[in-house]
Amino acid sequence: MNSKFARAIAIALFTTLSPVAAYADGPVAGSTESLDAKFQADRKIILAMAGNYKVKFDFQETTAWQSDYTPIAAKISGGHEVIRVIEDAGGRIKLQHLLVVENAGKTFVIKHWRQDWTYEPANVLVYTGTGKWALEDVPERMRKGRWSQTVWQTDDSPRYGGWGEWGDEAGVARWRSNWTWRPLARRDAVRKPVYDRYRAINRHSPSPAGWIHWQDNIKMGMKDGKLVPFVQESVLNSYTLTTIYDPKPADDYWTKTSPYWAAVRAEWDKAIVANNGIAVDEVAETGSSAAERLMDMASEINDGKLTTEVASKRARTIIAEVTTPAK
Repeated sequence: MNSKFARAIAIALFTTLSPVAAYADGPVAGSTESLDAKFQADRKIILAMAGNYKVKFDFQETTAWQSDYTPIAAKISGGHEVIRVIEDAGGRIKLQHLLVVENAGKTFVIKHWRQDWTYEPANVLVYTGTGKWALEDVPERMRKGRWSQTVWQTDDSPRYGGWGEWGDEAGVARWRSNWTWRPLARRDAVRKPVYDRYRAINRHSPSPAGWIHWQDNIKMGMKDGKLVPFVQESVLNSYTLTTIYDPKPADDYWTKTSPYWAAVRAEWDKAIVANNGIAVDEVAETGSSAAERLMDMASEINDGKLTTEVASKRARTIIAEVTTPAK
């Protein structure tokens, strides 16, 4: 199936800045033994995000912060999402999300976002402005016992990152990020709204049914030459474990394409490290200026029309072509 058509199906179903750190919690205290036990408990929660899920996305603009702005109607959408652990190096865990879409009696797989978790990170890749990301140091006193989460787009180009601590509140396990900047999600970007970025806190919690991702977003944009808040948004993504669909197509896709995507990740990482960040043009429909070509080549590998070696070489050229040092 043509990858553009596949993404269209998924879309139908799933319908300059100065970063400021949030020090709501102080440095983590505890003995070496207690910290090690907590590290193992944190890992267990993160790894348990893997599985086969039915996902519900609940987007609600709740409060206008400008008198001339009217919140858009709430939107609920969803789909089927397979999540797999693609790397577990102890203090570094990578989780890949894959959409499983059924249409006209056929099943299609579309690579979705990726989340990377790093224990006691020295730095994290953060969004700093339109099409720009930079490696930002995590304050040394705030590293102990904490994890960063870096989120990547469908083509493994960067999206946003933050750091925080796994904790327990009233018996509910929760990871909460610091305040982070984020580019617009596709659902907003294609509408060309008055705002052009989010100021956000992300929270993750395991639940008896699976896990949740709660986003607290302030939608920001320029007005009269100043960056101002336009509206508050609450997003609740609920991942419920299910057996109602067959995850095998997703696993088959990943078996065929994972070596290619490993090469793509390595090339993005190389560019980021070399420049202490990266600049890539944002594209409303696809996320980045590299996405369509990189995703299409993965589809060709999956269909047996292109080899991993050839596609990886082309991917290196594409990434070099679309990236420049962040300034």
